[in-house]
Amino acid sequence: MTLTRTLMATSALTLAAGMVTAQDMVNDMTLVSWGGAYQASQHNAYVEPYLAMNDGVSAVWDESSAEAVTKLRAMSEAGNITWDVVDVVAADAMRLCDEGLAMEIDFDTMLAPAPDGTPATEDFGDLLVNECFIPQIVYSTTFGYRTDLIDQPTSVCDIFDLEGFPGQRALEKRPIGNMEWALICDGVAIEDVYDELETEEGVARAFAKLDTIKDSVVWWSAGAETPQLLADGEVVIGSTYNGRLFSAIEEQGQPIGMLWDWQMFDIDGWIIPADLPEDRLNRALDFIYFATDTQRLADQAKYISYGPARASSAPLVGDHAELGIEMAPHMPTDPANAVNTFLFNYNWWASYRDDLDAQFQAWLLQ
Repeated sequence: MTLTRTLMATSALTLAAGMVTAQDMVNDMTLVSWGGAYQASQHNAYVEPYLAMNDGVSAVWDESSAEAVTKLRAMSEAGNITWDVVDVVAADAMRLCDEGLAMEIDFDTMLAPAPDGTPATEDFGDLLVNECFIPQIVYSTTFGYRTDLIDQPTSVCDIFDLEGFPGQRALEKRPIGNMEWALICDGVAIEDVYDELETEEGVARAFAKLDTIKDSVVWWSAGAETPQLLADGEVVIGSTYNGRLFSAIEEQGQPIGMLWDWQMFDIDGWIIPADLPEDRLNRALDFIYFATDTQRLADQAKYISYGPARASSAPLVGDHAELGIEMAPHMPTDPANAVNTFLFNYNWWASYRDDLDAQFQAWLLQ
């Protein structure tokens, strides 16, 4: 059946546009995400229960989130938006919003309140960093390493120590994270990293540090690549999202360890493309209202070690749905894991990303 009349009576659609029925919504959605363990957690926690409540509705996944900005730009120019709900990092949401490619969200009508009635704006709090961005999770980009092939690294700067930790590394094929770690490991204080990157000298300094390992790097674009490269022994250490490493270690039993030193905190969530036809927009809003409520965000943490974005969801996080292990110690925010961390500066990257992307790609070709 469709979402119950009780739920619909309090939903974003009711408040914003009057009662919306199943006849006012399309029966198919294209959802965009990152593939791998993360997308599977979304499917288990959000999509399967939503489809079970809505007979005749279907959803397909497109694993293009890493290219969301460029692809939505191209779709907009062609006048053919084929995506309905898109998972992006906060910095990309800001770029899409600034360019008019993502719709603005009225958070307290388009998103469900907490079970005690707390409005969404209070429940999500400071994670509402942009008017188009609907947060889902707090995650980190950090490093995994082969426990049987190298000694245990203790510092992120061991990435740059080819003598002490010989072998291939895996790094993401974009400047984010790599530039910050390069400067930290070249002696820049954490509080000065972004000021340094605003200068030509600072950018050159970061590239010079990366030059010291460039010939030993395998560059990845999708988060699932590093765990596979580690499992295959093609690299001995590599960066990826902490939830992907959790999956490889705990679910697959791979000989991989976690290096949490200077993990990069970030937030990830949904945007809805601007200017969708009304029936597609109605379905997208209906799904978002369901998929971002307190219980759904807590449910996602049963499948992957990312912290839910709503304050009301945190107390509901329990054990892994299949393994039965407690999830809290595997979260990037656990005190034992968060000794040295830095918060990804999405505002800064939203302003400088295009320029540094171009410089980074040029550097890769040198």
